[in-house]
Amino acid sequence: MQIASRRKTIAFAIALGVCLVVLAVALNVGWIILSWREGVKLFLGIIFFGAIILGLILNTGFLVREIKLNEQHGSFIHAVTHELKTPIASIRLYLETLQRRDVDEARRQQFYSLMLLDTDRLLGTVEQVLKAGEVGYKRRGQGRTDIEFGSLVRDCIELARSRHHLEPGLLHYQGPLSGSPVHVHGDPEDLRTAVSNVLDNAIKYSGAKVDVSIHVETPDEKTVVLRVRDQGVGIPPEELKRIFKRFYRVPGWNRSQIKGTGLGLFIVRALTRAHGGRVFAESGGEGRGATVTIELPRTAG
Repeated sequence: MQIASRRKTIAFAIALGVCLVVLAVALNVGWIILSWREGVKLFLGIIFFGAIILGLILNTGFLVREIKLNEQHGSFIHAVTHELKTPIASIRLYLETLQRRDVDEARRQQFYSLMLLDTDRLLGTVEQVLKAGEVGYKRRGQGRTDIEFGSLVRDCIELARSRHHLEPGLLHYQGPLSGSPVHVHGDPEDLRTAVSNVLDNAIKYSGAKVDVSIHVETPDEKTVVLRVRDQGVGIPPEELKRIFKRFYRVPGWNRSQIKGTGLGLFIVRALTRAHGGRVFAESGGEGRGATVTIELPRTAG
């Protein structure tokens, strides 16, 4: 109901803006026809009405952007609330069970493991929100050092494998063909966050069958490229640029099964740009998987 109401509001704002522009154009043309003999009035009238039309167009665009942003904020709050409440409720249930019932040691250890997983999920959500607020405020160059990028990527792969409880063969890593180390200059924590977010997205949107390929390439002496390809749900072509916006999640995805806050790829883009690189996504469409590519400046090491 809320989505339908917001769409009606957007449609109304657009329709109102179009009607006002059409009315202003009609008044402008009519006034020009009536005053075409008086040059000064004609000149001032054209400027005046042009300014009105431009103002109406800008105002309509601003209103539509604000409505869409409010909609994204609402979706973000709903997603974060769900991501926080679900593990808290789960932990509370396990604690109440341990408190009220006599549980054997094997069952107790199982509960402890599940609660630890829920706390990891809570921590991950909190870290994403904090990182999204932090990007853009961190001073450039602060905490940066020379990093062996291939080693960093392999560490992120092992972390993702452990976090998602994956078999070793489900994440395929391939380093540069030359086999030599590849170095970048940057903040290790930020780069780990960016790479981990890309890997988590690839795993999350792979569905039941996880098959992710990770390639580190060196197309030239100045660039290092990370490509992460999954065989999952894919991305519609018109959404490829929007997925890097703050709070944005592709409409139509089953959000009850695919959790998220809409901040992961936004953080990836912000951190990549802060390191002088760029990130983009490619996909053959829905159901055909997706590839996210990060390009970073390479250093001599």
